[in-house]
Amino acid sequence: MSAKSPRPSPLALTVLFMLVGGPLHPYEMQRRMKHWGKDRVVNLEQRANLYKTIERLARASLIAVRQTEKDKRFPERTVYELTDAGLRVGREWLVEMLATPRNEFPQFPAALSFVFGLTPEETLPVLETRAALLRESLAEMDRDLSFDGGAKAPAVTLLDTEYLRAVTAAELQWVDAVVGQIRAGSLSWSGEELSQASKSFLPD
Repeated sequence: MSAKSPRPSPLALTVLFMLVGGPLHPYEMQRRMKHWGKDRVVNLEQRANLYKTIERLARASLIAVRQTEKDKRFPERTVYELTDAGLRVGREWLVEMLATPRNEFPQFPAALSFVFGLTPEETLPVLETRAALLRESLAEMDRDLSFDGGAKAPAVTLLDTEYLRAVTAAELQWVDAVVGQIRAGSLSWSGEELSQASKSFLPD
């Protein structure tokens, strides 16, 4: 990998591979990412992040300006294309991301580590809400995976959705189990109990 290449990220990888099919301007990149469901695996909430990522890739010569489109109906748009170096680096990132597990520090496990900040009675409806949202996500992904209104997408392009569905289903199963334990009273805690327990973990 080139020393001047930006650090790999899901968004940078997505930009590079969106350009494999041909030159695009940023607005069209974002539109296609959302249309193809990439907003499930890449953070597209802030368009500014997309533009910053494009700028970093361009400075590293992984993408290049192809042309500038001028249309009275729209602001001036810069069209980018993938360079040979960009394809090479993108493939290197792809191999690394596929092969190497990373701890990405999601917020749910972090919150779970301090769930004792709530009482069991307060925690129960919170986890029930999460379970309901997970069920909605599963239903949406099932609809996408079973979509037959037109040409069926190649199976390889659905692997990300299949993976997210498997992870979501596993999380839902786990959350449902914890909810069941709290309801049954087999999982419970109190401030006094935790205070006493914490003392045994303090260094001498």
